[in-house]
Order: sequence, then C-alpha cells, then structure tokens
Amino acid sequence: MTLVAGIDSSTQSCKVLVCDADTGEVVREGRAGHPDGTEVDPAAWESAAQHAIDVAGGLDDVDAVAVGAQQHGMVCLDGAGQIVRPALLWNDVRSADAARTLVDELGGASAWAHAVGVVPLAAVTVAKLRWLADNEPPNADRTAAVCLPHDWLTWRLRGETDIATLTTDRSDASGTGYFDAASGDYRVDLLELALRGRCPELPRVLGPSGRTESGARIFAAGLGDNAAAALGLGAEPGDVIVSIGTSGVVAAVAADPIRDEAGFVAGFADGTGRYLPLVCTLNAARVLDAVAAMLRVDHDELSRLALTAPPGSAGLVLVPYLEGERTPNRPNATGALHGLRVSNATSANLARAAVEGLVCALADGLAHLATHGVAARRILLVGGGVRSRAVREIAPVVFGMPVLAPIPGEYVALGAARQAAWALRGSPEPPTWEPPPADVFTANPEPAVLERYASVRDLTEGVYPESRR
Repeated sequence: MTLVAGIDSSTQSCKVLVCDADTGEVVREGRAGHPDGTEVDPAAWESAAQHAIDVAGGLDDVDAVAVGAQQHGMVCLDGAGQIVRPALLWNDVRSADAARTLVDELGGASAWAHAVGVVPLAAVTVAKLRWLADNEPPNADRTAAVCLPHDWLTWRLRGETDIATLTTDRSDASGTGYFDAASGDYRVDLLELALRGRCPELPRVLGPSGRTESGARIFAAGLGDNAAAALGLGAEPGDVIVSIGTSGVVAAVAADPIRDEAGFVAGFADGTGRYLPLVCTLNAARVLDAVAAMLRVDHDELSRLALTAPPGSAGLVLVPYLEGERTPNRPNATGALHGLRVSNATSANLARAAVEGLVCALADGLAHLATHGVAARRILLVGGGVRSRAVREIAPVVFGMPVLAPIPGEYVALGAARQAAWALRGSPEPPTWEPPPADVFTANPEPAVLERYASVRDLTEGVYPESRR
C-alpha cells in the first residue's frame, strides 16, 4: 500500500490523516491543539504538527505530504529565515483601518476587484502588511520574506532555512490581496503599496499538482483550507460548500474567475486549476457556543430547544456579528437581538434564533454568489457546527433547498492528502477517490425567516457607521 499524508493546520488545531494513495481510505490519524488568540508564534504550529504526526504513527512509511491551512495569516521572516514577529491570523481585526485606507488609495473596491479579485478587509494579508508598516516600522524593515501559514509549515517540514525556497499554491496566494488568480501573477506593486515601498520576497507559486522533494519524500504544493476541503469533498462545478467552523464559509467551484466590485465575493482559486469564489463570515459555530453558554446548556440541549420553537422564533431575530463581521464589512459591529417581547422570551426561541441567525448570515453569502451567476446544484454542509441536529434540520428551511451533510470528517486534511497523492502520481487530474457518504435533509422552505432577518440586518447598517467601508 502506498501512503500519503494530509495535514490540516487550522486556527484551533492540527490534524493529520495518513491515507491509502489509491483509494483515500484513512489508515491512521493524529491531532494536537493550537494556542488561542489572533496572534500566534508560528513555532506553535510546527510543534503541534510534529505532535500530531507522532500520534498518527509518524511519516517514515509515507511517500508524499501536503499541508492545508488557515488562509491570510501574515508570517514575516528575516533574511536568515527567522520569525520577525508573531503571525497575525485571519481573525485579527486590528488591520481594519489599514484595509479601508488601501481600498481608497487604489481607487476604491472596484479597482481592487479588477486587479486581484479580492477587496482588502481586515482578514486579508495585504491589510495586515499595511498595519505592520504603519505600526511596527522596524519589523517591516526586518521583513525579508512574507508567506502564509501553509507555506511556512511546508517549508519547515521540508527542513528548509533559506527563504528563497519558500513555495505556495495559487489557492492560498489568491487570498493575499497581491496575487491575481485569473492571471496567475503576483501584483508586486500592491505588495509595495501595502508596505510603503518595501518589497520582501514572496514564495514561488506551484501548480495544482506541483511538488518539491526533501530526501525521498515528496511535498505537494499545499493549499488553503477552503480549497483543501473542496478537494476532500470531491466538489465539482455547481456544488456550493457551506462550512460552519470557527468562521463561516460559502464557496462554489467555478470554471471562470469572479471579480466582485462590491467586495463581498472573494475571487479565490481552488486546488485544481479552477476557481473558488467565496464569501466568508467571522461568526459561525461560536454563535452556538455563545448562546449555549448564555442558556447554560450543552449543545445537544441547545439543539433540542431550537427544534421545539417555530420557524421564525416567534419574531425573535439574532444578528450574529458577535466578533465584528467580515461580510458585510463591519469589523466593529456587535451582535444584536431584535423583536424581544414578553411573549417570545423563551429559551427555545433564543436557541432557534441563534441557529437561524447563523444560517441566514450564510444564506446572504449564497445570495452574493448568485448575483455572479453561481447556480447552486446542491449544497454540501460541513464543519464542526454541522454536528448540531438543529443546524442540519433548519438549514434547508432557510436556504430553501435540500442540503447534503457528508459524514463528519477532516475534509481539509483529506483534501491535502488527495493533493499529495496527485503530486506523487504526477497525473493531469487528481486521483479519483470515492466521495464521502452524505445524509440529505429537506424541509418546507420558510422565506419569511430570511426576509425578516434581512430587514433587521439592514437596520444595523446605521448603527455602526464607523465600521463600514
């Protein structure tokens, strides 16, 4: 049996799957936690990866490895390959003002959309680099290379120290704000704009089946976590992936690039040479965590309560911007509860309002994709939040169509493993692995739920004017 390994270095943890290269069957696996926070020493990722690899039985018998990881994180290296400062993660919003300034300096959101398919928000690497240049000029001066979490971890696992050997892939590079997925080129001028004239080295961009070698082991290009999940799920054009994890993601596999002048849809690349137009929210499964804590119940009880309440939660609406928001761009916003009356002030209604608010925010993402011609053939519902029965059963009520919930799995790591098998094989297309089995959830659509949410969400636009682009 030929073995490959996929590594998922996510915000919260590192997962490793060792798989059969021909079938994708998981042979063994390991896991290790990451520290909390929006600013992390990358050494913690390497330590966690090594521990998870050890738990998974090591890589001595593994022929190829790929890393999928959280996108956008800013990793700065000096000329000797040493970390300049802790990495700023995607969910660090201190760069919100820098993002707004960059948008204005290039001539507005449409200019960025046409340049790279991505309009800077606080999450995007280019905004974090402007924050660095303005707030920590000595660290900006020391920065000889900028890379992303999966770039850095792959580089370290290969045993490299020379910044000239850094590599990335087009899926992750497309989330930086200085790489155009449509042309396949870096926009170094935008990098220099962000860093006020400084121009550090950038990783070499490998193709979807690209590879490097370290001793006898092959390292695939790696990829961003959303592209990895799409590859692990076997998503095809017409599929819309809705992921409920630390963040919420609505992404579609598309043959052509999308450039959204409004900035809601990021024109990312996928892991196969196609595109992955994507809408991301900051608030997803943590909304359920927060409301469960408020009600002093566990997640099973939260789900049970939600399913005892009627669609629409008897008029109670939760706008789930608990950590600010990325889409819409309101980094300084807070969550809001609307329509509270004596008659609907029940635990069940609040529980359901939390689930409906979470899913409605993701349905907004689906609507943004639809404005660019993305037609949903089917919705694949994944992520830790999908463990909630209430989420699975309420999602088709809000989306207005059936949803497929693949069996719980580590699809980012599985997608990375599939890419590793692809690099090992050197074939034009990725290996054909059997897609995961899925449960189908249907329900009578309730358009009024989304309509009421939209009316309440729009009311919040005037509440936080300082947070708007």
